[in-house]
Amino acid sequence: MAHELYTRTNQKLYFAGLALASLRQAEESRALNAQAQALAEREAVLFHLYGALLGLCHEIVGFYRLPEAGALQVERFLNAELLSAAPSPELAELVELAGQSETWLAQLLAEYARLFLPPQAPKKAKADPRLPLIEAVSLDEEEEALALSAAQLEAWRQRLKELALRFRESLTEC
Repeated sequence: MAHELYTRTNQKLYFAGLALASLRQAEESRALNAQAQALAEREAVLFHLYGALLGLCHEIVGFYRLPEAGALQVERFLNAELLSAAPSPELAELVELAGQSETWLAQLLAEYARLFLPPQAPKKAKADPRLPLIEAVSLDEEEEALALSAAQLEAWRQRLKELALRFRESLTEC
């Protein structure tokens, strides 16, 4: 069972690496659809990094045999309630990292959550009642504001990989 959990985390880290390579190719490409490919690959990297984090949480919770072992969202693991019910140093570290907005883990979780938000027009006061209630939204402006660099994503991948290796050393039953 434990090796199966390791495999899931490892696979997601590997697939995140493949998506990063594709992201770099798309960013260097001069194809007409290069911008769309880069956006899709950036989303794929975030998806796989989130999956690797979920796999790591499953490894920790599985080791301690906690009841939340089947949860399908990282956020179910990274809360004070679960931590107080079954304290573990690994979960405590993850909860602390996720709770501080300037950390790489909190930024990763925020960017992943942003994938599921619909595009929105910038908020502005409506001074003229003759203006329409619904306005078109330009995705180009939003994309520029949200663009994560491949280097940033690779740094998150490396930190997650290092965290998994360090946690696995402490979770062994020697």
